[in-house]
Amino acid sequence: MLPKRLEPFLSRKRAAILEACIIGVVSGLAAVFLKQGVEWLTLQRVSLALPLWLMLPLMGLLGGWLSGWLVERLAPEAAGSGIPQVKAALGFAPMALNLRVALVKLTSTVLALGSGLSLGRQGPTVQIGAALAAQLSRWVPTSPEYRRQLISAGAAAGLAAGFNAPISGILFVVEELLQDFSGLTLGSAILASFIGAVVSRLLGGQGLNLVIDAPSVGLSVRDLPFLIVLGVLAGFLGAGFSRGIFASLQFFRRFKLGLAQRVGLAGLITGVVGVFLPIAAADNTGLQEFLVTGAASWQLIAIAFVSKFLLTLLAYGAGAAGGIFAPSLVLGSALGCLVSFLAQATYSGFGAWAPPADLASTTTYALTGMGAFFSAVTGVPITAIVIVFEMTASFNLVLPLMIGSGIAYLIADRVANGSIYSRLLAWQGIHLEPVPQANNPWANLKAADLMQRRVETLSSQITLPEVVQAFSRSHHRGFPVLDAGRLVGIVTQTDLSEVATGSSEGPPKLADFMTPNPVSVGPEASLTHVLYLLNRLKISRLPVVDGVKLVGIITRADIIRAESDQVSGQLVEPGPQAEPSYVVYQRRAPAVGQGRLLLPLSDPKTAPLLLKIGGAIAKAKHYELECVHIVQVPRSTPPAEAAVNLKYSEPLQQLATAYAQRNGLPLHFQVRAAHEVGRTLLEVIKERHIDLVLAGWHRQPTTPGRIMGVVVDTLIRQAPCPVIVVRPGQDLQFNRWLIPTAGGPNSQAALQLLPGLVSLGEATDIRLCCVSKRPSDQLQIHEEQLLVEMATPLKSLHCSVKCLVIQQEEIAEAVVKLAQHYQSDAILVGASREGLLSQVLKGNIPLEIANRTNATVVLVRQSVDSEPG
Repeated sequence: MLPKRLEPFLSRKRAAILEACIIGVVSGLAAVFLKQGVEWLTLQRVSLALPLWLMLPLMGLLGGWLSGWLVERLAPEAAGSGIPQVKAALGFAPMALNLRVALVKLTSTVLALGSGLSLGRQGPTVQIGAALAAQLSRWVPTSPEYRRQLISAGAAAGLAAGFNAPISGILFVVEELLQDFSGLTLGSAILASFIGAVVSRLLGGQGLNLVIDAPSVGLSVRDLPFLIVLGVLAGFLGAGFSRGIFASLQFFRRFKLGLAQRVGLAGLITGVVGVFLPIAAADNTGLQEFLVTGAASWQLIAIAFVSKFLLTLLAYGAGAAGGIFAPSLVLGSALGCLVSFLAQATYSGFGAWAPPADLASTTTYALTGMGAFFSAVTGVPITAIVIVFEMTASFNLVLPLMIGSGIAYLIADRVANGSIYSRLLAWQGIHLEPVPQANNPWANLKAADLMQRRVETLSSQITLPEVVQAFSRSHHRGFPVLDAGRLVGIVTQTDLSEVATGSSEGPPKLADFMTPNPVSVGPEASLTHVLYLLNRLKISRLPVVDGVKLVGIITRADIIRAESDQVSGQLVEPGPQAEPSYVVYQRRAPAVGQGRLLLPLSDPKTAPLLLKIGGAIAKAKHYELECVHIVQVPRSTPPAEAAVNLKYSEPLQQLATAYAQRNGLPLHFQVRAAHEVGRTLLEVIKERHIDLVLAGWHRQPTTPGRIMGVVVDTLIRQAPCPVIVVRPGQDLQFNRWLIPTAGGPNSQAALQLLPGLVSLGEATDIRLCCVSKRPSDQLQIHEEQLLVEMATPLKSLHCSVKCLVIQQEEIAEAVVKLAQHYQSDAILVGASREGLLSQVLKGNIPLEIANRTNATVVLVRQSVDSEPG
């Protein structure tokens, strides 16, 4: 136990202060390193003993390619400015922010900007600061909401350090990223921003800060019309710049080039342009200071505006690591200079008024243009005003900035429709909810997200003693009651106790004392509605039905467990995700079955066998057959935009349709375009409420860490329902079955498939075997009794059933020898998810059995919900 005098130092507020200080220092150091790294690489680029016409394109190509290669290989989340990624993470979207992302972002930005790409370093400092703060929150575990506040503090510190503007860092986080005014959030962000700016100012110099003489900044009534013109131009051109970013992204997406090739190409083009237009090769700080002084001619400023405009769109569209803050300020200063020249030329044509002594200087117009264009592009007018004010420390600029930034923001918001960062996320398929819902991760949860998909049910026709026996065998305190696959009631321990105290002639049936027509919800019911029903009706469980089919059950324990996972941070970082699949074609049959069996089809050569096995099981269980053919598309192409040729799907659909018609099975068939087959199958399982999956497996993979291939491994690890894996044998006969068993629930799950499997052969012969490692007469007697009990229900299948117990140290070798001795056609093995994975990794059963026999092997992994633990 710690001494009491240390307890005050462990309070939440003191911990928040300490963490904010650490975040500010680390973010400031990262910003200084980024600034000095870019300056050093730029200096090296200029000082190389190479001709200018060779040096600029070569450095742009090599630096851009290496920067893109690092991002593509090590951290794809580090592409672009990084601010959309931070906004996604703060909005509870799956986006990785950690030390890996921070280091890759830092290195790739130094390479990209040092090689001459026309982007800024302030956007990357936001992501770097946020990523470092996120990593700190993992080293010191905390709640997801407090982790979100630390990330916002890191983002504020990063921007404050990048611009030496602590107030702007806070305002940008509040205005654009977080939109949260809670005391703890503001306190952490303020402290982190202050410390980050101090560290950056002390170690990194002035940065983009401008030293402006007070007399050079002024405003008169004659300036107002031109400041309005400046705001209007900045609004339309800023909106055009925003749209140009998306046009550039779409342009590069059309080319099947990797990120390294795209960024290298952008660097090469930038270098070539810099050879002919030296002003285009100037860095943002030097170009901005050059423009603000107003010493250049209007022709040179116009060239600088156009070249910077296009080169920034080129670099950002290529996916280079870099932001648009600094380029926006440079473009705004150029636009302001041009409007200043227009004002001077206009008043010079009025004789006595030419030129008026109180007309604002070019510097005033340039600084106003910086704020106006920044506001139009980023959609944060308050931050735009304050950031220019902090860079100049001139109160005389506040009114011109308010006029220009306000008008530019209103016009750009109408033309471009919303925040550019939200639109960039939407372009990537990430749609953030409005702030009130974003702060509440439960707002969009549905019953299907939390329910248990595997449900223990009882038949309405069983008797009271059977119901009592079911409760004694289970830890559940209630069961849904089904009649011909339809939900007709629910029975709880309370119902059981009430009927037990009464009297009746003969044992009553469950239908007599169950609660009929229970309250239920659909899979799409909101969590709010579920909680309302649980509390209003004072019940502890709700059946989830899709039409008349029971698809799950949701209890108070499920909600509490999910909340515990959220608080412990287990749902924080799913990592980078592939885009969701897209349904290209689908055909639905009437939903008349008692369940659904999913059958992935990919090859017309193997499809008949899978249809034969899957159809037999579906027919025996009265299931519908759900066939899916998945067409993989490159990751560079969204599934919804991919061109899919259905000529490979048509033979599979014809095979499935013909089989279903011959056997009277309801058939659903769909074709999906997707990046990942395994993940897409999990989507189908969830969307279509699949009860059983059957997949084919043909050979042992050679990839380290893979067991049965990527797709089958994914199903074994993550599918919530039972999974059947079939390894076809050489002789596709199903007359002689060998079933090694230990009598547990996994073996029982495998035996439940036998009614369908035995229909595949003629005069079926089944041999149940139990392999014992150590000789023991008592153990052998127990195992023989166990086999007899398991064989008794199989007699109804009208096939020969024999039991045998053998003693051998190596179980897999014993099973293989038995299969060879009895010339078994198929081997049926049951295993849990963890048992199957751990055993196959050690080379033990059941994978070793499949590798050492020519018989067809059927592996059955029971449902995740029914596994122990």
